[in-house]
Amino acid sequence: MPYLNNPRHTLIIFLSLLLTACGATPAPASQINTAVPNVAIPTTAPCVTVVSNPTPGPDTPSIFPPITEADHVQGATDALITIMDYSDYQDPRSAAFAEVAKRLLEENPNRVRLVSRSFPVHIVNDKAAYAALAAEAAAEQDKFWEMHDLLFEQQANWINLSVDDFKHWLTVSAADLGLDGKQFKADYAREDIIARVQKAWDDGTKMNLPGTPVVILNGDLYQGPRDYSSLNDIVQLIILGERQFSTCPPITIDAKKQYLATLNTEKGAVVIQLFADKAPVTVNSFVFLARNGWYDNITFHRVIPNLFAQTGDPSGSGKGTPGYYVVTEITPELTFNRPGIVAMVNSGPDTSGSQFFITYAPTAQYDGNYTIFGLVLSGMDVLKSLTARNAQPGTETPPGDKLISVTIEEK
Repeated sequence: MPYLNNPRHTLIIFLSLLLTACGATPAPASQINTAVPNVAIPTTAPCVTVVSNPTPGPDTPSIFPPITEADHVQGATDALITIMDYSDYQDPRSAAFAEVAKRLLEENPNRVRLVSRSFPVHIVNDKAAYAALAAEAAAEQDKFWEMHDLLFEQQANWINLSVDDFKHWLTVSAADLGLDGKQFKADYAREDIIARVQKAWDDGTKMNLPGTPVVILNGDLYQGPRDYSSLNDIVQLIILGERQFSTCPPITIDAKKQYLATLNTEKGAVVIQLFADKAPVTVNSFVFLARNGWYDNITFHRVIPNLFAQTGDPSGSGKGTPGYYVVTEITPELTFNRPGIVAMVNSGPDTSGSQFFITYAPTAQYDGNYTIFGLVLSGMDVLKSLTARNAQPGTETPPGDKLISVTIEEK
């Protein structure tokens, strides 16, 4: 596809996005005149590319030590996103984050890699160092991640054991993982492995790590929410950067023609008449995105019964843009006075991107604030059958219904 950004860049800033809710609340018209007048359409769209500092790539220099062969790494070597954490196997917060990180890797195996570093806070947690020794001993038999996962997943079963009982639990668990018991016990007591765990503590102390887990995303210290929903938003926004456009779309629509858009959803088809004569810049952008597959296999990420259904963000976070904004086109005769009005989401004047919404009812409160660029001709029953969904920061929401594709018909 033309106009793609560098795949190592995305248009987000980690902390500012994850602590806020999804975009602005989006919001047919009075008797709409569908005749196409002679409209002068500019050859260059009134549009601006989104300018922000790029998210660091996985190989960006960092204040934290670089990844070496001594590190425990899981995932694609050329992954777009590297998640590193300094953790303590006896820390419940480390266990919670390990579950989130594992899930992110499983759902994005070609985009995410994990790096696990131990910071056994033995002065607080009596079994932290012993657990770290077990993970390193298991690594000698290529079972680091199996032991790593088991220690966290079974933490509730051993966290209150005595040290001696915990050591016995480790022996039994090693056997359950298929480790050679004799070698495991020998490696567990090896001086170089003990020194390795001691070094992990010493290194973390020298860096003044505040506790565990300490999370590093692509070399940067991450201090935002560590729940799955928030981190998945970040991951999906970084992935979206591979698809974003670095220039505004060329003007290709013809104001003398009629344009119909068919939303092919998993619940059925929705046919929309596009107002190329009344919102030419917006319709041009929408057609451009549809023809370039931007809307393929994405979700209706926000569906508020009796109000609107919203989609258009491949990241599913409600924060994604195509890499540019187009102007807000307000036409006084177009108002939100009926169901089926199609309009662009924005976060203020001239910030329409790719997200759009379709009303279920008259919503006069949106008049004059959002670009109306279409009207549903058929398929309101499909729209009303969409699953209600209103994702909130830090709260995981069940998947929404899919928008499979958008096809454009030009007459």
